[in-house]
Amino acid sequence: MEFNDFFCIFLYMIASVFFIMGIKKLGKADTARKGNLMSSIGMGIAVISVLISQDVFDGGLVAYIIIILAIAAGSVIGFIWAKKVEMTGMPQLVALFNGFGGLSSMLVAISQYCAIRGGSYAVGTDAFTSITLGLTILIGAVAFTGSLIAWAKLAGLKMFKKNITIPGKNFINAGILATAVIGIILYCIAPEDVLGLVGILVTTLSSLALGVTLVITIGGGDMPVIISFLNALSGLAAAFAGFPIGNTVLIVSGCLVGASGVILTLIMCKAMNKSFASLLFKTAKKKASSAAEGEHKEPKAMSVEDAFLILEAAKSVVFVPGYGMAVAQAQHAVKELCDVLEENGCEVNFAIHPVAGRMPGHMNVLLAEANVPYEQLKTADEMNPQMPNTDIAIVIGANDVVNPAAINDESSPLYGMPIVNAYEARTVFVLKRGQGTGFSGIENPLFTMDNTVMIYGDAKQTVSQLVVEFEN
Repeated sequence: MEFNDFFCIFLYMIASVFFIMGIKKLGKADTARKGNLMSSIGMGIAVISVLISQDVFDGGLVAYIIIILAIAAGSVIGFIWAKKVEMTGMPQLVALFNGFGGLSSMLVAISQYCAIRGGSYAVGTDAFTSITLGLTILIGAVAFTGSLIAWAKLAGLKMFKKNITIPGKNFINAGILATAVIGIILYCIAPEDVLGLVGILVTTLSSLALGVTLVITIGGGDMPVIISFLNALSGLAAAFAGFPIGNTVLIVSGCLVGASGVILTLIMCKAMNKSFASLLFKTAKKKASSAAEGEHKEPKAMSVEDAFLILEAAKSVVFVPGYGMAVAQAQHAVKELCDVLEENGCEVNFAIHPVAGRMPGHMNVLLAEANVPYEQLKTADEMNPQMPNTDIAIVIGANDVVNPAAINDESSPLYGMPIVNAYEARTVFVLKRGQGTGFSGIENPLFTMDNTVMIYGDAKQTVSQLVVEFEN
């Protein structure tokens, strides 16, 4: 083994270690930034390793220019995009990142096929390599177009606002998948001939179509789970892409992303009390509003001034954030309210539900941006036992994740879904713009309970007014 090869293997090992440690640290809020940095360092090492192992530097000035331009363009676009995106648009950005990851893997596989057609046999055309090349195209294409649809649904584009149904969609999807697999088989039979070209074209086109038909019928409320699933697909595509080009670190990093994405998908499904199969294979239907039978109650509204008098006497407060907090961009105002409450001798915590928001960890990102201490960010399981002893639960823009019908109403579509038991607090403040039912369209009996008061208006303005009341 030459020194150059040994050195590249050593760099691959170092990069893999950084990836593993980075993903481990991403599992906790207080170490997530370090994890992101370590993963980025690992990717940098991996890129350098590829440039050395593939003898790119022997390509002369043209190779240098192409690489520098690609890195510069990607860096500038990514930096500007990430800096300008609003926190409400973060789920859409993540969906697009998943899609671009799948597209990259698909293009790597196609470029490898073009190299084989051109007479380059650096890796080979054996059955295993051919199969992994075809699977890379299939999975990467599904991740790409599926992510575009997820982005469109999250962005609220007009044509995707209403639920879309495809009659017999499971049979159609199965047929498209079978077509893509047939294309892979055709390519494996004759990678270098016209039959192989036909196979690649069939696989690519059918897989791109499959991503659309698979995701387009899924409701917008289930997009957090679908984003996790598409993230897993993009990682899996990257792992398969490592085999045709003979890149070990791509296989390792892809497996890590794919495995973590699958685990997160299952966690999200559990949090929604749904099976992944039901999300993927059932068509989204318009959910009718579900309200408890019997006496109809009107929610009790309260002014900010009256709410302040109750809040001033509280010794324990739990915030339950939802997507409405992101829409109102109220996280910084919430942090200010937390500070004045603590100065007033109150214990403050946050109960974060796994599917609060439009992507996994959405609320954690918002609150971390506002410098809310990590130790105050608790899971629903951690906070629920403390709810009966909590003086005030402040629900900001959340609906389904605090809906008691999930516990006591078997007719509710949410029945069986784990929630934040905000209704058990002595007093519940619900901050909402109006009397709407929220994203899912399901009535929430919490709003009419005896211990609940509604504070209508923009959440940011409401919270800011409460801070002013404390300071006066």
